[in-house]
Amino acid sequence: MIYHLFQYLEKLGVDFPGIGLMHYLSFRAMLAAVAAVLTALIAGKRIIRWLQKKQIGETVRDLGLEGQIQKKGTPTMGGIIIILSIIVGVVLFCDLTNIYIILLIISTLWCGALGFADDYIKVFRHNKEGMPEKGKLLGQVVLGFIIGLAVWMSPDIVVREKVPVKESIERTLETETTVTSGKYVNEDVVKSTKTTIPFVKNHEFDYRWLSPVKGAWGWYAKWAIYVLMIILVITACSNGTNLTDGLDGLAAGTSAVVGVVLGILAWLGGNLIDSNYLNIMYIPGSGEIAIFMSAFVGALIGFLWYNSFPAQVFMGDTGSLTIGGIIGVSAVLMRKELLIPLLCGIFFVESLSVLLQRLYFKVTKKRYGKGKRIWSMTPLHHHYQDKPAPEGSVIFPKPVPALHEAKITVRFWIVGIILAVSTLALLKLR
Repeated sequence: MIYHLFQYLEKLGVDFPGIGLMHYLSFRAMLAAVAAVLTALIAGKRIIRWLQKKQIGETVRDLGLEGQIQKKGTPTMGGIIIILSIIVGVVLFCDLTNIYIILLIISTLWCGALGFADDYIKVFRHNKEGMPEKGKLLGQVVLGFIIGLAVWMSPDIVVREKVPVKESIERTLETETTVTSGKYVNEDVVKSTKTTIPFVKNHEFDYRWLSPVKGAWGWYAKWAIYVLMIILVITACSNGTNLTDGLDGLAAGTSAVVGVVLGILAWLGGNLIDSNYLNIMYIPGSGEIAIFMSAFVGALIGFLWYNSFPAQVFMGDTGSLTIGGIIGVSAVLMRKELLIPLLCGIFFVESLSVLLQRLYFKVTKKRYGKGKRIWSMTPLHHHYQDKPAPEGSVIFPKPVPALHEAKITVRFWIVGIILAVSTLALLKLR
């Protein structure tokens, strides 16, 4: 709103010191982050009090983990704080006519509603299982399908693969914002199924290479494959974040690190000079995603004020599904979804640990009559929190005593930072 207000004042010919600052992505990104943090800090306390008043507390199963029972009754559904903070920062400082921002707002509200419904069933209907897994999965698939169709059909989602940049161009306002004129950029745009991939010369992978047919049908086949990939990425990210949300501050802190990298990648992909220098796809308008991700990171930092150990509030599925959905959708829109396994390595390993544990348990139970485990407990963060398992009961017993959850959280953050830096470094490896 503030961005559009300044745009309107400029059209009226109003001029005052600082009116041009709203053109800069960097300036608006900083303001969006600050607005999100302040919203989380100010509104967070009031929302927590309201949740306590309504007795919206966490129900805890006794798994024998240290400090677990003490969390019983802690307010949940704190994801409302995250969603509110993101929306405030975005509405104030983003270009609300930008197709990428529109899709990210839709994704935020969609996943938030999906998570809220799950939490509502758990808290108010006293059903610990929450929403049926098939219903939750269907909601995520439908969102992925909507995003996939938008990427396919929208004339505003395009790629300029090779951008000729004049040697005399300097870093000015025009290079930081979306360039739509033909002054520096070839006007030919591409509806492409290409995406970014590391370790290759041009950092590009085209989904049409996976198409089994050529010609007119091949065109439809490549987009069908791309849409399916988009659905898979969004669903996996949303569920991966949900599984990681098990310790105070773990999901929020790890997601904030991921959000910083996605913001940087959005800036680079939407910047005329930097995309040309790094030889990556220039995606007009995608720089606006950097502002959204700034609000996203700010909201998570503000939420950590209350969610760090010992947590005053849990995000619940309202927050975890929203966070994962935002990460997946933003990665897809920036054509960086194939970097997700590295960038979101924590989420990936957490999800993989659950899948492998279930599969191994079922196979061994069918073969030996008694199920065996790979780790003492999954998701993986509980493996380090659990007491050492009896010898021979698991494949990978812990060589150390049970760790305090605050130490596990910080160590996971450190690993997340290493993965984030590695992801950015891949832009120069060919």
